Amino acid sequence: MPSSVTIALHGKVFNDEVKPHIKRVVDFFNQANVELTVSQLFARKFTEAFPEYSDFAIFKKLKVEDKIDYLISLGGDGTLLEAVNYVGALEIPILGINTGRLGFLATTSKDKIDKALSDLLNKNYKIDSRALIYLETSSKVFGEKPFALNEFAILKTDSSSMITVHTYVDGEYLNSYWADGLIVATPTGSTGYSLSCGGPIILPHSNNFVITPVSAHNLNVRPLIVSDQSVISFKIEGRSNKFLVSLDSKSHSVDSTVKMSVRKGDFKAKLITFDQSNYFDTLRQKLNWGLDLRN
Repeated sequence: MPSSVTIALHGKVFNDEVKPHIKRVVDFFNQANVELTVSQLFARKFTEAFPEYSDFAIFKKLKVEDKIDYLISLGGDGTLLEAVNYVGALEIPILGINTGRLGFLATTSKDKIDKALSDLLNKNYKIDSRALIYLETSSKVFGEKPFALNEFAILKTDSSSMITVHTYVDGEYLNSYWADGLIVATPTGSTGYSLSCGGPIILPHSNNFVITPVSAHNLNVRPLIVSDQSVISFKIEGRSNKFLVSLDSKSHSVDSTVKMSVRKGDFKAKLITFDQSNYFDTLRQKLNWGLDLRN
């Protein structure tokens, strides 16, 4: 195996049950003479768990000059969303190893680690390019990372009063949502927060967004699918002047003076998949489709 391969690792806090699986990953790459770099957030737990491994670099952010070939996410879907945040416009291919439970995105299970890593280094994989949602604001609310793989959300901060989200598609008035919030999800994100609020499942490459209200105060308001070529903009009202906006796991408090719109991102998240991976299999497995006590 060529020694020029450099792989970034990102994970979260893990327990003793998960530790052997992470060790398998590290041992595999050490034996393959692969250069490793570990995210700063993961490095402390990593060194505590594996004091024998000290020959690796630590990154706070990834840069072009780092020449990273792949990023491996060790955890669940939340960890993989953080990995997308690290990669951004670099479009480094990401492999999600699922040491968590759900795993719509991190689909490589613990029992398939060795084969997945071998296929990775032998370039026996496919790239599944997923569209991102990009937030434009009148102030840099999310700094250099105003993008998300799953969804953008506007939410109330007060525990009692709803908010009103006046919504426009390509400058034309769509609706005023009286609700606890509003979600704009990508097809990838349609199986996340949007789904829990009654939104539809959209296949990954459908080139759409879904606008889903959170606890709408009008029963006739339903989720709406729009083209991802559209620009969706908002004006927010409420008794409180503060609102919460989020991009996947990132969130900030803003006031009603901040102008916001979302559109499809100019770059994509490149997820590594293997021949045995199938989106419909994942849906059936994770959503328990077809399981019935009568069967």
